Amino acid sequence: MNTTKKSIMTTKQPKNKPMRKCVGCNEMKEKESLLRIALNASGGAIFDTNHTVQSRGAYLCKKKECYKKVLKNKGLERSFKRKLSDDFYNELEQVFLSYED
Repeated sequence: MNTTKKSIMTTKQPKNKPMRKCVGCNEMKEKESLLRIALNASGGAIFDTNHTVQSRGAYLCKKKECYKKVLKNKGLERSFKRKLSDDFYNELEQVFLSYED
């Protein structure tokens, strides 16, 4: 029953997973379960599938309801503080159609 500080400190605690807020439903979820949308150098939006692009980003759930909410409340435009092109929204729609399958 001789418990020392060293033996207590060597037990590893599980690391916390990073949490991000969805711009559609405003719920906190694990970063890896969300779709990241980032700005590229020219100011357009791109899909950051690896979560590695170093620029302003916004996160979105992979649910169609969140996609509809983002269109309605313009959550991505508010996050990026700029208007996004219709071409980008068409690409985003295609991405969400692929998630539903």
